[in-house]
Amino acid sequence: MTLYSTKSMKELFTTYIRDLQDRICKGLEEIDGSAQFQEDLWERPEGGGGRTRVIQEGAVFEKGGVNTSAVHGPLPKSMQAYFGVGESNFFACGLSLVLHPKNPMVPTVHANWRYFELYDLEGKRIDAWFGGGQDLTPYYLFEQDAQHFHETCKTACDAHDPAFYPKFKARCDDYFWNEHRQEARGVGGLFFDYCKATPERSLEEWYQFVTQVGNSFLDAYLPIVSKRKDLPYSPAQRDWQEIRRGRYVEFNLVHDKGTLFGLKTNGRIESILMSLPPHVQWVYDHQPIEGSAEAALLDVLATPREWAQ
Repeated sequence: MTLYSTKSMKELFTTYIRDLQDRICKGLEEIDGSAQFQEDLWERPEGGGGRTRVIQEGAVFEKGGVNTSAVHGPLPKSMQAYFGVGESNFFACGLSLVLHPKNPMVPTVHANWRYFELYDLEGKRIDAWFGGGQDLTPYYLFEQDAQHFHETCKTACDAHDPAFYPKFKARCDDYFWNEHRQEARGVGGLFFDYCKATPERSLEEWYQFVTQVGNSFLDAYLPIVSKRKDLPYSPAQRDWQEIRRGRYVEFNLVHDKGTLFGLKTNGRIESILMSLPPHVQWVYDHQPIEGSAEAALLDVLATPREWAQ
């Protein structure tokens, strides 16, 4: 008898992400000190729904969203081809967040923790897995911030397997590579997917790992926000932030699997596109001044680095 025997895994993880959403929103509202999250409950016609929470025009956060959803129904044709299966049904639940701060000295952050089940037409579960991660996108690089974020990620990973951090850090660098720009979206973090039960690791053990990573998020991000949110910045630095936000938008709309999955499964558009920042610039052939802080950031994005000690 384990603590998991009274609830199915999908019930267990759905409960977890809703509680985590409450904790994260509370922590973010406290550090913002001005704005509060607006909650929007929605239902998906094919089955399930979600709880979208958005913060806007705060003292710290210009725009951000912390969303949970639990959806189910027939797997769309496009996703059948993607997973290499025939007609089947699915269940997916997860928490997804993106925060775009006002101050360009504070990095944007993204995180997602999710669970997926696949069923045959008789309702038998034929596959199940976890995925997720968290990553940091600075506009001005403070190396100690990148180190803190990565070391917090590493601590969460090391509690389960010392091989996890280097493996999932490398996958994050690969995944958040903006191929058409030949640069990383940010300084990375963790990315993991298709974490399935094996003889070596049960689905319950994957649950313990994913939830520990989720629980580490506020410790990874809030100290950085606290340290940078009141730093002065110029209009030119704000312009740079908006130009770099453009690269963020490009990645999300061209490459991101979560965004594309939502669009192909009749997900809720407002929730899917909440990751997009409110003010963005595309400046033709913009090049930072050689030797500037802006150029230093691009040097780091061109070649992913090791940050954890």
